[in-house]
Amino acid sequence: MPNFCAAPNCTRKSTQSDLAFFRFPRDPARCQRWVENCRRADLEDKTPDQLNKHYRLCAKHFETSMICRSSPYRTVLRDNAVPTIFDLTSHLNNPHSRHRKRIKELSEEEIRTLKQQKIDEAFERKQATQELNENNEQNTVSEEGGEEQEEKAIPLTLEERENKDYLKSLFEILILMGKQNIPLDGHNVDELPEGIFTSDNFQALLEYRINGGDEVLRKRFEMTAVNLEYCSKTQQKQMLEICENCVREETLREVRDSHFFSIVTDEVVDIAGEEHLPVLVRFVDDSHNLREEFIGFLPYEADPEILAVKFHATITEKWGLNMEYCRGQAYIVSSGFASKMKVVATRLLEKYPQAVYTLCSSCALNVWLAKSVPVVGVSIALGTIEEVCCLFNQSPQLLIELDNTISALFQDNNEKGNELKKICRSQWTGRHDTFEVLVDLLQALVMCLDAVSSDLSVRWNNFIVGRAFVLSSALTDFDFIVTIVIMKNVLSFTRAFGKNLQGQTSDVFFAAGSLTAVLHSLNEVMENIEVYHEFWFEEATNLATKLDVQIRLPGKFRRAQQGSFDPDMTSENYYKEILSVPTVEHIIQELKDIFSEQHLKALKCLSLVPSVMGQLKFNTSEEHHADMFKNDLPNPDTLSAELHCWRIKWKHRGKDIELPATIYEALHLPDIKFFPNVYALLKVLCLLPLMKVENEKYGIGRKRLKAYLKNTLTGQRSSNLALLNINFDIKHDLDLMVDTYIKLYPDKAEFQDCIPSNNSEVTDDA
Repeated sequence: MPNFCAAPNCTRKSTQSDLAFFRFPRDPARCQRWVENCRRADLEDKTPDQLNKHYRLCAKHFETSMICRSSPYRTVLRDNAVPTIFDLTSHLNNPHSRHRKRIKELSEEEIRTLKQQKIDEAFERKQATQELNENNEQNTVSEEGGEEQEEKAIPLTLEERENKDYLKSLFEILILMGKQNIPLDGHNVDELPEGIFTSDNFQALLEYRINGGDEVLRKRFEMTAVNLEYCSKTQQKQMLEICENCVREETLREVRDSHFFSIVTDEVVDIAGEEHLPVLVRFVDDSHNLREEFIGFLPYEADPEILAVKFHATITEKWGLNMEYCRGQAYIVSSGFASKMKVVATRLLEKYPQAVYTLCSSCALNVWLAKSVPVVGVSIALGTIEEVCCLFNQSPQLLIELDNTISALFQDNNEKGNELKKICRSQWTGRHDTFEVLVDLLQALVMCLDAVSSDLSVRWNNFIVGRAFVLSSALTDFDFIVTIVIMKNVLSFTRAFGKNLQGQTSDVFFAAGSLTAVLHSLNEVMENIEVYHEFWFEEATNLATKLDVQIRLPGKFRRAQQGSFDPDMTSENYYKEILSVPTVEHIIQELKDIFSEQHLKALKCLSLVPSVMGQLKFNTSEEHHADMFKNDLPNPDTLSAELHCWRIKWKHRGKDIELPATIYEALHLPDIKFFPNVYALLKVLCLLPLMKVENEKYGIGRKRLKAYLKNTLTGQRSSNLALLNINFDIKHDLDLMVDTYIKLYPDKAEFQDCIPSNNSEVTDDA
């Protein structure tokens, strides 16, 4: 809203002037001086708070010496500023005008009093100037004579203490906004009428604190021009970066203390229009708990080589982690990003061979493999599946409609129908058997979506009807049907293997030993791909026939061929060459890459866990596989003897003592420190991203990340605020933040710049 000047005979307002406008002070004595000088009789019965909130004076009514300009964008009044320049006579030239601002006529006694006050003020200013000069001379003499004395900490001046308290208040507001997920921007300026100034969320909270009694902020901003913003966007960004770094450093300090760690990235996300990689770190803390914490976003680069360089530089140089201690790396990626992240993993492995490239425990192997397949049709199919799942999860009524459709289709098999209904109410797109579930559900999904898109009773809104029509068309495309059927059959060879990898520690150990059999089966499929593909294609055609879908080559392929179309190219041959062969080849190679020799050796060391040891009848030989961790052990020379004692301890345990089934349980044994090498090995093994975080409360970083992304609009996301929100329970040191800001931005710390509102700018003309 525009600010009008309260001075008599002054018609200026903030939307038509480039001058600064100032609030009446809240201090009763000073506020009374302002009212007396204004000669506004109608203001005398108002309280200082009322005057501060509703009345302003423009800079034209203050002497130049009363106005302080600490920067081109900041205009403030001195603490003792009093308005003295007023036009009290021009209204007399037009006595018939209706003058809204009534001017109080002064008596001769009041005039003499005002003159005496001015004389006293001038004398006080002169005396203060002399005292300041004398103090400066004394300080100069003491500095010259104190060179031989020991340096002592210089106590803060009153102004410095007030400035630190002021900065602390600003940081408290920013931290609150981060923790409560309040975006920085408020109203969209483009949507507001011209000439109206509105506060963003930061400034609104700042004003709320001032009105709530924050004396530090009140004193700082009381004499600041009201048509100026309190804190510029640049300063907000600088302070937020300091908040982010300080909070992140609390986690990184624990990581460095534990020495060893692993790096995990999640799917690429959109932060305010730019792609970023969320980064999490795994480490074992002082209490022997495996933790997975979110530590920030990295800008995503399209060029994988540039991405690899920046990824390494950020972790080592900006975040200060020593990659020599990295013992694992995993990347959860969306379709199309897998090949680029694999380049990053390869480059890190070249520099740090012990940073084992693994699967992440939070992602099913089959889903991860499907997303990594370099076939466009597979990526399109995965995107369609996600959209279908998202649409049904958004509408409970749509789920009920799907339940009714499933019941009608599975009348003869209620058990199967009830199982599918239960699956539909979960995030089934992340299951090991996603494609198998989809094939079973496909007919029900199509019938349900067709019923919704053709409904004439106005039961569904336009959005759902439109999406139902589009998705029904996508599901009944033969290219989609043959893709999901082939993916279902190819991934059936890795389904049990992948499920065991997300099981108990013993399941992971024995799954590692079954990899050879899985690869053997896939190689056999590759050698007889014609036979296997024939069966797969027949299954796809039968499903298409059931849905009344025409079996044909993709339209884009036929259009590309034009006149050179090969009549011998059948749909079956086309999909064998374009889908079945590259998919099987890719999955074989990907399994070999992700389960490298080093990775398998590390997984074989899981026989250290007593329950696994018991299943092997205590006939284990971990020392043959622990060579890769030799440099990580405190006493490698005594490893063999220590492992023997470890086996004997559990082999001859009491009958009532159960064998620890997980690394988490083993690390929390009371006497684990008597086996320093075993303890070190178990710590490193649980860092592998493949191993799940046993205690859920220490693995909530990823859940909080997902919650932040789900609950925050893309345009309002901030990498700085996201870290504060996700790590809201991490302690923060306000004094450290303030000291860091003062050190990095000494000029701005001393004089906090205000910037003009979108209505006016401040000029030197006062």
